[in-house]
Amino acid sequence: MDKRKLNTRQDFEKWMLEILNPLKPYYSEEKARLNIGCTSAHYPDESAWMEGFSRPLWGLAAFWAGGGSDEAFEKIYRQGLVSGTDPASVEYWGKCGDYDQKLVEMAAIAFAILFAGEKIWEPLTEKEKKQVSVWLWEINRNKCCDCNWRFFHILVNTALRKTGMPYDKEGMEKSLDFIESCYLGGGWYLDGENGQADYYIPFAMEFYGIVYAMVMKEEDPKRCRRYLERAEQFGKDFVYWFAEDGSALPYGRSLTYRFAQAAFYSACVMAHIEPLPLPVMKGILVRHLEYWMNQPIFDHSGLLTIGYCYPNLQMTESYNSPQSPYWAMKAFACLALPEDDPFWTCEVAPLPLLRSEKYLEKADMIIQRRAGGNVVALPGGRTFGHVHGHTEEKYAKFAYSTKYGFSVMRSPVNVQEAAPDSVLSFEVLGHIFIRGQAKSYEVTKEQIVSVWSPLPGILVHSRIIPTDAGHRRIHTIESDYDCTAYDAGFALPMTEPEGCEVRSLQGEGESMVIKPDPNTNLIHSKTLIPVVKYEIRKGKNVIETEVLY
Repeated sequence: MDKRKLNTRQDFEKWMLEILNPLKPYYSEEKARLNIGCTSAHYPDESAWMEGFSRPLWGLAAFWAGGGSDEAFEKIYRQGLVSGTDPASVEYWGKCGDYDQKLVEMAAIAFAILFAGEKIWEPLTEKEKKQVSVWLWEINRNKCCDCNWRFFHILVNTALRKTGMPYDKEGMEKSLDFIESCYLGGGWYLDGENGQADYYIPFAMEFYGIVYAMVMKEEDPKRCRRYLERAEQFGKDFVYWFAEDGSALPYGRSLTYRFAQAAFYSACVMAHIEPLPLPVMKGILVRHLEYWMNQPIFDHSGLLTIGYCYPNLQMTESYNSPQSPYWAMKAFACLALPEDDPFWTCEVAPLPLLRSEKYLEKADMIIQRRAGGNVVALPGGRTFGHVHGHTEEKYAKFAYSTKYGFSVMRSPVNVQEAAPDSVLSFEVLGHIFIRGQAKSYEVTKEQIVSVWSPLPGILVHSRIIPTDAGHRRIHTIESDYDCTAYDAGFALPMTEPEGCEVRSLQGEGESMVIKPDPNTNLIHSKTLIPVVKYEIRKGKNVIETEVLY
């Protein structure tokens, strides 16, 4: 991919098309399916192929809405939409079931109908329009998960309503009420019962609220104003997740969606709301996209891969198909702006002056900003059980870094394969055990306190205290075993292993370095993990570790 500097609308649309053009040879004969790989998600392959058709629309629809044109893609999506919804077609997407992945992918089609109807809807015959609307009605016949999925139900019914087709008014109100029940205050939501602060707040809950507010401001003015006001509040906190080099905090699930991390600010720009000044938001978007341009995230044919800063199946969730990474196209929502919009000519401004330490109350975390561009999050912990792959590593470590990422476990049989960075791990019974769901935790401006158990027979009370040089960890451990514990810092790139130091302040720990298996870290494929090794005895133990970065 071209690593040019971004600035103008032409720059943005050219790079978007460079990402999407390599897909063109892989659309099926009737254009309703897109298959670019041989790995699997938990849902049927046919749904994954429909996902491949749908997800590029997050970018293409905005591109079309702003005046862009690509005749080949326009033909592909008109033909594919018709054949995919035609029961007589060999590429018919089929009926849906409860919690069907196809319900997720309907949202991008709804987005395209709402913002680029002249390309994808108006050219259809009346028969074809009815056919598409009948298939979209499947979202009203089947259950959506009680999380951000309820916004898919809202957006699809909004598109049906706006095109004059039958829509589920009562069900839509119920979904809107559910979204309201997820609101925490201060601009923050929970992503349903198993949700907590992660990217599903900016690139889902907030993003869809902005989209709804743009198209329903006349019919539902109070709610639309509320959604936009929340987005303005949220954007003032969310900026703390971005480093000066454009990278964003690797934290939580669905990180293979990569530059969707900045989709929230792109949606703000699209809707002409300014949680931050327009040049600042442009700077965030430009630096973020340029950051990803410089990562090896594409294969040799130009297709996006599954992974984070390099291809990596190990860090994925069960819902990641080869087509899934194209959710990232949400970052191009700003292309909905026409050529003469001030966004395209305004300066690219740096981040505003941000505090070196910020308590994000609704996110249950403390953010530290360090010289050299390292942004570190100290979160409270995981609030839900094991729902998706590697949730222990994605939510329950003591610290997360834009510079060093985090590592995921290959196996629990030794520390090399466990790669236990930024966590206190225990070697007992021939396995490595780490923190999963905390029994309880509390985050204040001064510290994070949590009570957790890596396995029956060990109970840990941890205090994480941020300092100007990093943070201190004080662990009180009640153990039924004599065992070994490792209190670890960040996983450092093997080429530059000097960025983090850990040392024992209490408990007679021994400093050492673990060489974990390759490809366990999200950012660096080969790493070294500095740790302090402690010998834990039966009974009560108190250890204290200082982590410097």
